[in-house]
Amino acid sequence: MADTQRRGRRIMMTDGERDAYLTEQRTCRVATLGSDGRPHIGALWFVWDGTSLWLYSLTRSLRWAQLRQDPRIAVVVDDGVEYGDLRGVELSGEAEFIGEAPRTGEARPELEVPERLFPPKYFGMETMPHDGRHAWLRLTPETVTSWDFRKLAGLT
Repeated sequence: MADTQRRGRRIMMTDGERDAYLTEQRTCRVATLGSDGRPHIGALWFVWDGTSLWLYSLTRSLRWAQLRQDPRIAVVVDDGVEYGDLRGVELSGEAEFIGEAPRTGEARPELEVPERLFPPKYFGMETMPHDGRHAWLRLTPETVTSWDFRKLAGLT
């Protein structure tokens, strides 16, 4: 993952801050591109494993169809209401389709971590439910940009 952030280094999150933030947040916004070049943005649930963002997407969605044609993806996770509270992370790269689509629960070692993290976070369960409609996308980001405006309070 490349550290390409040049401006705003004062408000950039450390790796530990970024990992904690991505672990605690629940919703991201995912941007994909249509064949005509027009972007599509939608909200999605995710988990972060310290290296990759795992997205649990409907397989019969515009997002899924667009990523099949063009795997480039950008994701933003952010929060804050007041200017001084704004913080977030933008990740971009190429999405990978992992496992069967839709997901049926077939044993897949690469899905052990996301399927351990996801159900307690969103369903209050220990075991991943498989509904025959969703499947996994993995984004191992090529670029990451972060900001935490709360850090400005201590700067002059």
